[in-house]
Amino acid sequence: MKKLINDPSRVVDESVEGFGLAHADLVAVRTDPLFVVRADAPVRGKVGLVSGGGSGHEPLHAGFVGRGMLDAAVPGAMFTSPTPDAIAPATAAVDGGAGVLHIVKNYTGDILNFETAAELADADGIEVRTVVVNDDVAVEDSLYTAGRRGVAGTVAVEKIAGAAAERGDDLASVASVAERVVANVRSMGVALSACTVPHAGTPSFDLTDAEIEIGIGIHGEPGRRRIPMAPADEITDLLTTPVMDDLGLASGDQVLLLVNGMGGTPLSELYVVYRHARRLLEGRGATVSRSLVGNYVTSLEMQGASVTVLRLDDELTALWDAPVHTAALRW
Repeated sequence: MKKLINDPSRVVDESVEGFGLAHADLVAVRTDPLFVVRADAPVRGKVGLVSGGGSGHEPLHAGFVGRGMLDAAVPGAMFTSPTPDAIAPATAAVDGGAGVLHIVKNYTGDILNFETAAELADADGIEVRTVVVNDDVAVEDSLYTAGRRGVAGTVAVEKIAGAAAERGDDLASVASVAERVVANVRSMGVALSACTVPHAGTPSFDLTDAEIEIGIGIHGEPGRRRIPMAPADEITDLLTTPVMDDLGLASGDQVLLLVNGMGGTPLSELYVVYRHARRLLEGRGATVSRSLVGNYVTSLEMQGASVTVLRLDDELTALWDAPVHTAALRW
């Protein structure tokens, strides 16, 4: 294992400390318990947005804290859910009097811990609503969840719900917009190589140089099947076609196409995937009106990519286009 780390048990603390120092104009880092908040939190009269999960998926979630997106992010240990004793104070820290929305990826630990934190917040008089992201079409059940996993579609949920909160929508309306994104976004990923969790010291699964895993999860969970390495267009077919089918994509649909890197894939290769995924979508009669390509929901240094498609309407498009200023996403 070769990594730019000191003590494996201190990776998350030291990484978040560095993140806070680098982006002090945008965020503040709270320690004991550890979470990241907007520098101007709480924003009075605005719905607060909180998300979080195991570390190792950067820039998710701390990289999306800022104006027009999240108000707080709670990082757990590597690939490990954050605990309620960190989620609850993060929720309180962003409560501006209009309630708080929890955006939770569908992993059992995340669901249970955010649920407990919401109960603690409610006992303190903070109204909390929860939206669960479950965009991964690869499998119905995995090692970490009952039902579909939450993966790169989380970026679209956080961006669009964040814009709704920023324009002044109430808690019920922000939650409704987020649920609409969840209902209309699908993803699927591929791994070309495994990642190594620092405290484990060995790859999280085994792939030979001649193999890839179709439908992999962001923690290295098994996918749909393991196949021989193939040209990029064939792999992109195997990712994009199930996404389009599951979404029920129809001619005339306007969509956002996100090609996301898993952390170890060059941007040049992600654009090769984007090129063919867009052709497939246009072949179904869809119009790709918005695009995003890059590393947004990663799995440490895993080589691989995922394809995410979000069906848009006029309101979702306007909310996607609304100003955002975070460390990892800004326009």
